[in-house]
Order: sequence, then structure tokens, then C-alpha cells
Amino acid sequence: MQPYTYRPITRHNIHKYPQYTQLNADQKETIQTVSAVFPFRANRYVIDHLINWENIPGDPIFQLTFPQRGMLRDEEREQVRRALDSGDNSQQMEVIHKIRMQHNPHPAGQQKHNVPKLGGERIPGVQHKYPETVLYFPVQGQTCHAYCSYCFRWAQFIGDQDLKFAARSPEQLVTYLHGNHQVTDVLFTGGDPATMKTKLLRQHIEPLLDPSLEHIQTIRIGTKALAYWPYRFVTDPDADDLIRLFEEIVASGRHLAIMAHFSHYREMEPAIVQEAIRRLRDIGAEIRMQAPLIRQVNDTPDVWVTMWRTGVKLGMIPYYMFVSRDTGPQDYFEVSLARAWQIFRSAYSQVSGLGRTVRGPVMSASPGKVVVNGIATIREQRVFVLQFLQGRDPNWVGRPFMAHFDPAATWLTDLKSAFAEEFPHQQQFGSVGEESTA
Repeated sequence: MQPYTYRPITRHNIHKYPQYTQLNADQKETIQTVSAVFPFRANRYVIDHLINWENIPGDPIFQLTFPQRGMLRDEEREQVRRALDSGDNSQQMEVIHKIRMQHNPHPAGQQKHNVPKLGGERIPGVQHKYPETVLYFPVQGQTCHAYCSYCFRWAQFIGDQDLKFAARSPEQLVTYLHGNHQVTDVLFTGGDPATMKTKLLRQHIEPLLDPSLEHIQTIRIGTKALAYWPYRFVTDPDADDLIRLFEEIVASGRHLAIMAHFSHYREMEPAIVQEAIRRLRDIGAEIRMQAPLIRQVNDTPDVWVTMWRTGVKLGMIPYYMFVSRDTGPQDYFEVSLARAWQIFRSAYSQVSGLGRTVRGPVMSASPGKVVVNGIATIREQRVFVLQFLQGRDPNWVGRPFMAHFDPAATWLTDLKSAFAEEFPHQQQFGSVGEESTA
């Protein structure tokens, strides 16, 4: 496959690409209107090799990367269209900002509850929700090679500094880690840290390899680059430098985990992707694959069966099937919890034990990661059987709890406790999963 030089495709230059001519007038207007609210970015690799342009708009990768009409409500779309037609920049910014703020730009308490403090001041570009794991957002990695249309971190990409997580240097992170020896894992996230030049990524990683931070056992790299820009690990000008940096992480005695986002098995099929996976595995990196369950992209058991089987064949570890988060265009992409569990159960039953490392369907909610373990009838009442895989309070983890079965529920906040028992998190976060104001 011919390597490309990375250049982003956005709403401003998409008209220059031949595939754009295959879209009808409504689809073209949708790209311009919806992408004014939710950011749109693609690249030649995605457009030329992942999207089947004979199957537009139903193609799953087209749905995954291109703005769709249903991502905005009719009245929102009309407001944006009128603002764009007006040519008044201030009016456009006002309308777009108002709509964005109505779409829950930072779900699960990211800004309010997750940001730690050092010397009484919030640490920019760091989140610490669970005792063992710190999330780190290096400023140069707060973009992606292409944007997923459902992305729960869309607020990182719209240019609003008040909404953006970003750390300019690792100094405060290192100081914080020296004082928090319970932390074993640092997850580089964004955006996508694999968009960074290696020399910049090295400046953020090297300080964490110091022997004084020996309690940091695992460096995780959260990335969609294997799916959207595999050249990053194979033919980019500093791809070999990146592989050497990763080798140094392993040589330091740390565990290197690549948290790879694969949303559809088609993303694993190109030879360049499989070569990138091979190069990472050859240096001792572990690749764990995860994705949310997204309507019109991967909402059938067959997609997940093929994806997990293919991933295991390539040496990757199925990790999470997430539930689409309550942010952005959730209404367009969401799948009910009942249907999510049926899809997971059907797919899970069709893979070997090596594929059953996967956990799902999982909601990454304000109190923690909650998995739907099943649907059961107990005391003549139909219930969801739930469990915390991770919690703000470690005492919640592993304790089964029940919620009334609601076939329309799509998120933890839709559920009510069954029987007389409270949810484990109810006193702190209330019955709906949000922090109590009492």
C-alpha cells in the first residue's frame, strides 16, 4: 500500500477530494453544518482504503468518521445553517457555543471530579479518577489523525481552552506521582499521543522512566493510530524513532500497553495495519483492543465476533466493549443497555477463551466503570445485574447490584435500584449516578 504524507481533511478542504463529488447536496450540507458544531477530521488513508464509497451513507467507516444528519436535532441544524448563511462570525460563534454546551461536553465528572491538585492548585492536563491509574494529556497530542463522529472527547478539539485538558510539560505530573505511590499506571491519552512527533513524546515519557518512580509499573498509550494512520509505526519519518522510544520503556522494566481503539474489523484488514501491529509486538508491547458499541457502525454480534477473532489472530487482547457515553450526539449513536447486553452475549459466546478476556458492555460513568453482567428474574422481578469494574471508591468494586429492568435505558442515570437495596454509590452519587449535592 502506497504510504501517504499525513495531511488532515476537514470541512474546509473536503471539496478538493474526488469522493466528495459522490455525495448528494444534502450530505454535503450535512458535513458543513454538523461539523461546525462537532469537529470533523479525516485523512487520505481513511478515505481511500477504509470507506466503501459504493455503500454511502450506510458504510460503517463513513458513519464512524463523517458527520451525519441525525447528529444534530432538526432545530439545532436549522439554527446552525442560518448562522452560517448570515456570514456573521459573532452570531455563528454564539449559536454554535450554545448548542455545544447543551451536549454535555465533559461527561462523567471529568472537569469537576477528576482533576487532582498540587499545592492547592489544579494540575492541568491530568486526571486521577481511580487510585491506581492517572490519565495524562500532553498538549501536543490533543488531536487525532481522524475524528470518530461519536467521540466523547470532542470538546478537546473545538479550540475552547476552558474545556481542553492539556499539559505543556510533565513536571507537575512527576511531582504529583512522587507523592502518590499508589499509582501504578500512567495512561497517555488525548486526543491521541501517537499524533506527536517522537522527540516531543519522548520529553513527556522519559521523566517517568526515572528509577525514583519505580512504583510506575505500566505506561499506557491510548491511540486510534493503528486504525486511522498505521504509517505512524511503519513508514513515517520518525516511525523507527518511535519504536526505539517504546523499546526504552520496556527496557526500563515497565510494562508498555498500547490501548488500541478498533471500532470495526475492516480497520484491521490492510497489510500496513498488520505490519504496524507486528512491529509493536516484536519490541514487547502488549496491544489491548477496545471500542464503544455504536449504532450503525458495529451494532451486530457478527462485527464483534470477527473483530475479536481477527484481533486475537494478530496477537492483540480484546479488552472492553464500552457503552456510548452520554455526550455529544449520543442520541444518534446510542444502543439500549438491554440490546447492548444481547449483542455482547451473542458475540462472546462465539469466540474462544482467548477472546473472552473482553469485558462488556461497560459504562464509564461518574462513579466508575459499571458492567452489565446480565438480565435476570429475581423475586419475580426482571432486573439488570450490574457490577463495578472500577470505582471512585474501591469498596464498590466487584459487588453485584441490581437495577429495575428498563428496555429503553441507555445509561446508568436511566436506572433505578431494584428491591430495597441502594446502589453501592447511592449515598455519594445519588440513585441516578451523579454526585449528590446534599
